Amino acid sequence: MFSDKHMNFRFPLFVTTLHMFVQFALSALLRAVWPHRFRPERSPQLKDYGKKVVPTAVATSLDVGLSNFSLKMISLSFYTMCKSSSLIFVLLFAFLFKLETFSWRLVGVIFLICAGVLLMVATETHFVLKGFLLVISASGLGGLRWGLTQLLLRNKKLGLDNPAATVFWMSPTMGISLAIISAIIEGWGTVIHSGFFSTLPKALETICYLMAPGVVAFCMVMSEFYIIQRTGMVPMSIAGIAKEVTTITISAWFFGDELTPLNITGVAITVCGIVLFTYHKYRKSIDSPIPLDAHGNPILSDEEFLDGDRGQVHLGDSLPLTMARGSGEFHGDISSAGSRQLLFSAEEEIESEDAALLSAATTRPRTDPGLPNGVGHDDLQLQSLESSEVQKAWAS
Repeated sequence: MFSDKHMNFRFPLFVTTLHMFVQFALSALLRAVWPHRFRPERSPQLKDYGKKVVPTAVATSLDVGLSNFSLKMISLSFYTMCKSSSLIFVLLFAFLFKLETFSWRLVGVIFLICAGVLLMVATETHFVLKGFLLVISASGLGGLRWGLTQLLLRNKKLGLDNPAATVFWMSPTMGISLAIISAIIEGWGTVIHSGFFSTLPKALETICYLMAPGVVAFCMVMSEFYIIQRTGMVPMSIAGIAKEVTTITISAWFFGDELTPLNITGVAITVCGIVLFTYHKYRKSIDSPIPLDAHGNPILSDEEFLDGDRGQVHLGDSLPLTMARGSGEFHGDISSAGSRQLLFSAEEEIESEDAALLSAATTRPRTDPGLPNGVGHDDLQLQSLESSEVQKAWAS
């Protein structure tokens, strides 16, 4: 699309703006066709939308906008070398938002991967300070973007715990932000008066060509959001590095792309870093005192159904608590009354859950004749409190 040998459309920000509105339309379609799956019961209030959704959308827009704009000043290889720092910013914001517990081992693995990526794409290139600053700024905003996105995906109260809902509510703000950046940098007058929109048939053809990749982008964003929701922002970012390693390796083997000894060394170091990260996560699951399933949830030994006040209640569902492996995500359906909502606080929900459970344990009777086999409410509270400890075990 942007190549001189093909379509040669030189307005990447304008294209990305269109893609955001394509994503909005597709997410709205999913919510309309399958509301039970893609349309949560709750929707973000105006105050929460302005405080939480808008900052995430703006950070995403600036990440994309600055990245695309920098490519007009620097080469692709230099861009990739600078962009490898994004993994460091991802880890930094994961620590800042308490989505990961600080670990020197994890820090060492991340820096090893970044060093490998730097060597993997290292070439003799011209240093451009302005382009370098743009890419580094985009990398920092990228780390902020993924951290805020993960916090949105774990927030049931906002109704954004579904990737389709997150795309639906974020894409309009992202599109408007990118449209403003595109108008300033590229100039919409220049875009509209270009040969691509000279006639109505040509304009319709151009719009179709520009919007078609938006469908692919929507599928990619949905996949990224699902990965973040299930595993977290750090594993998702490392998976992206693994994709780059695979691409470079296949290009060298099958298409004859030349790799220098320095590039090959970088590939080897990056692969070692990815293996060490996988081992680090594996050891955390093995060392956890609580048995965990494939997604990091506690494995319950008692599979009986208990009669509650209303119908059948399963032990695992008495107080719903879920956690996604590696990300420190934690959700609950109980919140302590009067607790103050903090902006993007990852610890607040954990503390409020524990407080609510302890309060319930002191006010409710210790046994209930409706529960069979002498199971008391204390047992249910203990089960739920153990579930809350899972999040802390994963973060250790």
